[in-house]
Amino acid sequence: MGGPSGPATALAGRAAREALGELISYARTAGRLTRGHHNLNYIVPLPPWLDTSVDSPLVMVRERQRSALPVVIRTWLDEAELLRSISGVLAHVPRCLLKLGDIAVMSYVDGVPLSSVCPSGKPVDQDLVRALAELLTDMTQVGRKELPPLPPTWPRSSRDSRAFLRTLALATETLVRQRNWSKFGGLFAMLGIPEDAMVRFAERVPAMISRPFSLLHTDLHRDNVIVSYEAGPPLICVDWELATYGDPLHDLATHLVRMGYSDRQWNEAVEAWRSAMTLRRPKAVNGLERDLRHYVAFERAQSVYPDVMRAATSLGDSFDQRDLDAATEAVHLALQRAAEPLRLKSVPDETAIERILFRWNVSHGKRHSRDRTVSSIYWKRGEGVPEHPDFLESAVQEALFEEGAASADRVFKGTAHLSTAVRIDSVPYPVMVRRKVGAGSRRERRFLNEHVVLRAIEDSGVAVRAPRVLALGTSELGDEFTIHSFEGPAGEIQAPDHPAGGLLPHEADDLVSQLHALTKVDCAKLVSDSYSPGAGFHEQLCEELIRMVSDLPKETLRLAGQLGLPTSGFRLEEILHRHSVAPRRAVLLHGDLNPWNMIRREDGTGLTLIDWEMAMVGDPLYDLVRHMHLTPTLPEIRTRLFDRWSQLLPEECTRDWRLDWRVYRWIEMVRSAYVDLDRLVTRDSLEAPNVSRAVGTYAMTLTAATATMGLRTKPTVNPYLARALPHADQGLPATSFPDLVLMPDGEQ
Repeated sequence: MGGPSGPATALAGRAAREALGELISYARTAGRLTRGHHNLNYIVPLPPWLDTSVDSPLVMVRERQRSALPVVIRTWLDEAELLRSISGVLAHVPRCLLKLGDIAVMSYVDGVPLSSVCPSGKPVDQDLVRALAELLTDMTQVGRKELPPLPPTWPRSSRDSRAFLRTLALATETLVRQRNWSKFGGLFAMLGIPEDAMVRFAERVPAMISRPFSLLHTDLHRDNVIVSYEAGPPLICVDWELATYGDPLHDLATHLVRMGYSDRQWNEAVEAWRSAMTLRRPKAVNGLERDLRHYVAFERAQSVYPDVMRAATSLGDSFDQRDLDAATEAVHLALQRAAEPLRLKSVPDETAIERILFRWNVSHGKRHSRDRTVSSIYWKRGEGVPEHPDFLESAVQEALFEEGAASADRVFKGTAHLSTAVRIDSVPYPVMVRRKVGAGSRRERRFLNEHVVLRAIEDSGVAVRAPRVLALGTSELGDEFTIHSFEGPAGEIQAPDHPAGGLLPHEADDLVSQLHALTKVDCAKLVSDSYSPGAGFHEQLCEELIRMVSDLPKETLRLAGQLGLPTSGFRLEEILHRHSVAPRRAVLLHGDLNPWNMIRREDGTGLTLIDWEMAMVGDPLYDLVRHMHLTPTLPEIRTRLFDRWSQLLPEECTRDWRLDWRVYRWIEMVRSAYVDLDRLVTRDSLEAPNVSRAVGTYAMTLTAATATMGLRTKPTVNPYLARALPHADQGLPATSFPDLVLMPDGEQ
């Protein structure tokens, strides 16, 4: 620690340090304690050796909590230095009387916090609203020359509002997000907050009106405003740790959000600020209507980080359901507020958030009050899934324990599952814990249970590379999970390599070999009362497509009709039944062979097939054609796939395929026109790469689908609607078959 700084004292040097040490000891044992997010504040009597002109008989000893989470942007690290700089310009701000290292002795502001007389959620008296606006305008008296030096990252211009907001966003990225990502990154990933969310926000900051910069408090809320007992200013600002220098509109935005004004009082506070600022610094109100929303968006966006971290860590070493409910509510509210400015694809509901927080806290050594021990993870094995000989019950508990503490790079979010890769001591290989997400908005029907399919593949011994099901069950809070073998690269857990650009020749050969192996799986083990496919796979496929379209939301169907797609089940049935296919032997199908459901093996031997959620029993030709619909496929790879497939599979699985493959391709084009449109309307699963790619070229999908049905794309009622539909940069996407157009009479 350095020597004491501040006004002259009756003591100096070592004696001053000893006296201050005694004061700190007294404060910790006998002082009146108030806690902040970053400080411990003790109110104690003014020591006689402190030579000062303060009127109050009390002082405040402020102790910085170094263990506090780094969740705020600090322009100046030394609050005492700032207060000394501005005390000559702004009257009635706290004074730093003495400072030694992380300990500061401050003058005591005699009064009560505004939150005591006007708690959060309660309306604020109109006179108080105007007085608060005056506090904000008072700060415009302090210019750059009165302030300590600014960080080198600060905008050079003292009027560039856009540069200032971008600086704030990038400071949040470096000072808050990056500093906390190693501990909280996995939690943020599970909650759906991308790693680059704040960087993308900074990139989207638009042009803004110039306003003259000044001192900003940036944390003016009910706890930081003291209603004074003394004559003089009725309100006094305290806690200047987060003060900065910049656009006054930012100070207004943080004040509006953190005060928790109602909609009516929000507008009242804005007008009070406008009136006060117009008299004090009229140029500061330039562009108020246009630019305030950008600062409000930033405040809500950046708040998601401290709000989530504080809620997650608010649960003590032992927490009860009331604690968990409060943390869940806080996280849900923070995500809802940040969803639009950060462009989050979706916000988990409170049930999902509760489960995520529960797992994260238990994995970090805390326990729910009804847990037996910290390391004891309660779970119930799923019916019909016996204990795997290579993965005992203790291994399941270990995996669930490690799941909550996983780093962000080990959390993979798809359209149907949140998957977390973990390594445990009980087994020599990593495993994947999978939990369902987004089940409420699922459109396409699942016919088979994935774990049943994977067990059937494993038991059959066929040459299909697929994950092994190690466990299935229900955890403490009632959410189902499965544990699979991790099929990514060997060694350190890292993101797998998917053939996003299409298959290489040897990978195409390997895929066909695995499709051939699937014909040897005994499908009788998969048939049940709820799923017993009969003859006519093509007819069943068409009926399922008609059902799916009929069940789409009204908003999606209304838009589909405007774009020229049939919205009547009868009309769609009439179109689909124009074509038929030859009967082929039913086999096990993967059902969704898109690039992200295939993993390239490190040894270069081929592919591992994952995510068997859409597996079904049906025509083997359909699996191959759907793969080529979902995956960029060059003409030579398409020919290679068909040639090898028709030669390797038995004739009963391939007869008349040359006549029929286009029918399945046509059905998939029609299906995509509806499914992708629904995703555009509902914004469902857009973060998944396969979905993002599909909706990114929707205008082309629509054109191809209407053409194959012999329909014309209708001019929309809104001429801007067609322009808003995503287009590819040029030409047809690589997944398209430009030679495929089936007209109503079946001719090409």
